[in-house]
Amino acid sequence: MEKYAHKNDRMQLQTIKDHLEETAQLAEQNAVDLFKPIAHAIGLAHDIGKYADAFQDRINGAAVKFEHSACGAIEIRKQMGSNPFAPMMEFCIACHHTGLQDGGSGALEGTLSHRISPMREDEYTDQWDYSAYQDEISLEIPDFTKIQQLFRGLKNRSDYIELYAFFTRYLFSCLVDADFLGTERFCRPEVKRGLRADFQAASERLEEVLSKKPSDSMLQAARSRIQKQAFENAKDSAKLHILNMPTGSGKTLCSLKLALDKVLADKSKERIIYVIPYTGIIEQTAKEFQDIFGDVVEILQHHSNYSFEEEEETQTTMQKLRLACENWDAPFIITTAVQFFESVYHYRTAPLRKMHHMANAVIVFDEIHTLPVECLQPCLRAIGSIAAYLHSEAFFLSATMPDYTKLFEKYAPECSISHLIKDTSEFRYFKKAQYIMLGKCSFDTLVQKASEFRQSLIIVNTKKSARELYQMAIGNKYHLSALMTPVDREQTIIQIKADIQKGKQVTVVSTSLMEAGIDLDFEAVFRELNGLDSILQAGGRCNREGKRDSGEVFIFEKEDEMISKEIRINTAKKLLASHQEITSKECIEQYYNEIFFFREHQIEKNSIDQGKTEFSEIPFRTFAKNFKLIKDNAVGVVINQEEACNRLLERLNTGDRTVLRSLQRYTVSLKCSQWENCEFNTALGKGLLEDCGAGVFVLNNMHYYSRETGLDLTLDDDIIL
Repeated sequence: MEKYAHKNDRMQLQTIKDHLEETAQLAEQNAVDLFKPIAHAIGLAHDIGKYADAFQDRINGAAVKFEHSACGAIEIRKQMGSNPFAPMMEFCIACHHTGLQDGGSGALEGTLSHRISPMREDEYTDQWDYSAYQDEISLEIPDFTKIQQLFRGLKNRSDYIELYAFFTRYLFSCLVDADFLGTERFCRPEVKRGLRADFQAASERLEEVLSKKPSDSMLQAARSRIQKQAFENAKDSAKLHILNMPTGSGKTLCSLKLALDKVLADKSKERIIYVIPYTGIIEQTAKEFQDIFGDVVEILQHHSNYSFEEEEETQTTMQKLRLACENWDAPFIITTAVQFFESVYHYRTAPLRKMHHMANAVIVFDEIHTLPVECLQPCLRAIGSIAAYLHSEAFFLSATMPDYTKLFEKYAPECSISHLIKDTSEFRYFKKAQYIMLGKCSFDTLVQKASEFRQSLIIVNTKKSARELYQMAIGNKYHLSALMTPVDREQTIIQIKADIQKGKQVTVVSTSLMEAGIDLDFEAVFRELNGLDSILQAGGRCNREGKRDSGEVFIFEKEDEMISKEIRINTAKKLLASHQEITSKECIEQYYNEIFFFREHQIEKNSIDQGKTEFSEIPFRTFAKNFKLIKDNAVGVVINQEEACNRLLERLNTGDRTVLRSLQRYTVSLKCSQWENCEFNTALGKGLLEDCGAGVFVLNNMHYYSRETGLDLTLDDDIIL
């Protein structure tokens, strides 16, 4: 009698045998050569539990609860016994629906060890008996010899556990994506996937753009020479490439050419992944790339502010973009660091589906210095493993590049490293501003001094300070902060650019979101004391185009500021006092060395091994929940002041959750914590939020929101009419 895995809307049935064989084939296709036999084996075993009569009753509509996913893992454990690589397969098979669990030891409920413990075998009898699989499926025990060889020479237990966990998550990704795609093919055959890219045509268009760049001035000529140096040095066989170029030297287009050159030179490379720290920079970068590529490359943007509905594309193209976000099956991807690394370290199936498409890729990490110190170990290990074992290459971009060499040698020893800019003599042409320490400074003094310049930018550390300064500023002024919606921030930046191009007087007050990526040029920049990397990034907005002999960057402290305990700030303050030139290589190296030294224990402790000695005990779920690039918990609040936003909310009210991504463009994030005075609790306490369900809150009193300054929770209720 036939046993079935799925029933589609047309009441057609798919046999378990067909589903298992298809999933095994797709999982094998997803994997690089080293892992193909294992991927095929877990694909073949993942759903053998569906051979039980209890599951067949479910297929026929019975309200039967039956855990089928553990069955394949139980069989693998029985056949492989104490083989150290058995847990690698067991995790993938048993967790392919629930997401990766903690391994555990003994019979602790909620762990893998509990789900496939010997005591549970007795449960799979009568209606739960799945042994009928043996009539159709012969489980495969792959040869792990090549995998085992990779573990030889590892120095300590932590290295063993980390690599084992990486391989497990990768195989899990191969399996769950294969399972999704195989099921989709049967249940939704009408679905269209596949985005296009002609990398040769893209390269030709980029060359045309670069050839038109002027090279008449000394600065322009220096920019050309620096880029040429990077192109030549990138021809080596290194896996990791460090591109340290000064602000204004064109590192974005330079890195794009480097990536295209790599995929064209190596036919095994299938995609380019561009990883950017901030969503605001992503949108600007994506537009720049799309303007160059035109219709020869379909770019997948995967970040919170991107809305497919705003694209003037066909329904088919929009569907392909949405689907590509599920598993990154796209030739050119632009995403955030949060999306990228959580797709490596998450435990849930949805994020991990993307991981296997990091193989055979050229990956560009922009502004790599923004990675939190406490996350450096897992992030660098992930990059190293992707490059070493998944046939990828990585480029690291920064204008203030920390020396990660020692850290890579420790956490990615299998990868060779190439420094693409060896001769830094051309950097002198990009010292377009002098840095001046103002010391303690009142806001009145700051505003007055900023008004002495035609175009000035003031960057402060808090949203409160930004709003206060903006109210005090005189003349033509603008405000930028994360309490404004992305839509309003974009419009404000457009207006600022237009005023600057017309030569108008402009004063911009902003939080740190103006430090990187936004292409604006100011005569003078004022930066509240912060880390050296933040100060230098802010300085990159000063005299950006080199139109003046020199710009001025003023570093100040708030008059009433308490002594900071922040290592980055204190280290920068010390260096500002001891170094005449804070942009020097020596100063930057000293800054990062001191930060790494003071936080070495934080770097060391953030490992998934957690003191475990057995592969079967790896705490996948616990580590994933603790791994956060962004520590602040935040709640999104929709600002409903446009008809487009209102239509999205109406669709949400009918249960259409597909609009959540689109709503991000009209959303501000409020900090949420256990403390009563956090932003979110303050808004709740004032009765300003309407809960729409699905984790969406809407501001119900627009008096508290201004397109100029964003959401202001400090306003007095008494003045509201």
